[in-house]
Amino acid sequence: MEVIIGEDGIARCWWGGSAPDYRVYHDDEWGMPVDDEFRLFEKLCLEGFQSGLSWLTILRKRENFRRVFHDFDYEVVAGMGEADIERLLQDASIIRHGGKIQATINNARRAIEIVAEVGSVGALVWQFEPADRVPTAIPAVTDESTALAKELKRRGFRFFGPTTAYAFMQAMGLVNDHLPGCEARERVHEARTNFVRP
Repeated sequence: MEVIIGEDGIARCWWGGSAPDYRVYHDDEWGMPVDDEFRLFEKLCLEGFQSGLSWLTILRKRENFRRVFHDFDYEVVAGMGEADIERLLQDASIIRHGGKIQATINNARRAIEIVAEVGSVGALVWQFEPADRVPTAIPAVTDESTALAKELKRRGFRFFGPTTAYAFMQAMGLVNDHLPGCEARERVHEARTNFVRP
């Protein structure tokens, strides 16, 4: 775990310089706090698709996932059925995994239930934001990610365990795991300071 200096002279977390797609994702998205419902739902689902694969694989297919899952509008995704599943199983532009496709549709229906109960997906997931800390080691699982995964499982979500939950929390800005010395760390800190929690 270290900060590296890219050929552009910018200090980044070690993984942020490993591929051009990662560099853009690291610099512009990862760790920035998100309250947009469809982006939160997208990440809940894509973290499930990533299980067993690299995030780079998913990142490179993300626009295709957005296209086939209606930009992750959970109200629309919830209405998808068997014909849609069969069609997506033939679509090589995404990850063709029947269980994960079915889980996305199931999770959309569960998201609608969450909105009916607590007002928004964001209102639920941001309840699990941990206290700020400076990362010296980045864990795979935390008490908060375990609690978030447990709560979503209780609500019927699939393909979303504690490790997936922590990756979600990192990406959506519930934690700031940019390393000390990383150029993005202070920007993310400032964004989190000014962010109005749902």
